[in-house]
Amino acid sequence: MSLERFCDELGPEKIVHIYDPVCGVQGMVVIDNTACGAAIGGLRLAADVTVEEVFRLARAMTLKNAAAGLPHGGGKSGLRADPRSADKPRLVRAFARAIRQLSDYIPGPDMGTDETCMAWIYDEIGRAVGRPRVLGGIPLDEIGATAYGLAQCAELAAPYCDLSLKGARLAVEGFGNVGRPAAQFLARMGVQLVAASDSQGAIYHAPGLDVDKLIAVKKRTGSVVHHEPGERLTQADLLTLPCDILIPAARPDCIHAGMPGRFRRD
Repeated sequence: MSLERFCDELGPEKIVHIYDPVCGVQGMVVIDNTACGAAIGGLRLAADVTVEEVFRLARAMTLKNAAAGLPHGGGKSGLRADPRSADKPRLVRAFARAIRQLSDYIPGPDMGTDETCMAWIYDEIGRAVGRPRVLGGIPLDEIGATAYGLAQCAELAAPYCDLSLKGARLAVEGFGNVGRPAAQFLARMGVQLVAASDSQGAIYHAPGLDVDKLIAVKKRTGSVVHHEPGERLTQADLLTLPCDILIPAARPDCIHAGMPGRFRRD
């Protein structure tokens, strides 16, 4: 797919396709803008990740890093693979070696990757953010940095929506490294989780789901759908459930212009 329609005065500066048939590595790196410093952004690992998806994420990183006043530009990378594969360590390490010379890009964790993955990358090429604490990094997943930001946004936005967080109903699409701690942070503010989903489906319980119990169920069984009590639904069903706060914390474009009428707050 041509990305010419996305090109503007900000970038992207560089799009690098990576393919190594021997190692089975196929991926891409988009360095959007380095005006403020080396591009920083996560490595997304998914079997169907696309260049367009990675570009959009890289542009978001350019804007976020600039807004935060960080001495970094925006970038992002993608690796086409099953994040649950036993071959994951080898693939991530091979990908790291392939980007060794892209010194203007610093990878970090994203969907499908975590602090352990960043440790593998750091071991290979000596640069990565979101590393484990033992390697001198700030463990972003452990402290739930992205999720904390989401919870703070909800708290700041609530008065403008005439919404009280105490008793507000929450649905989380993607109960993973972002959605899970976001539900925990919001629960401390009085928000009630009523629905959550993962790759196997969704669970809904109007009276509310116990967040800690749901985390334990997912850890024990591999999916939120095994939580009891609750009604098991499809991932798409979650987007139609009545709630006050909806957090899309999985793949992009689950919410689009063709479906606003499906959302309810009744």
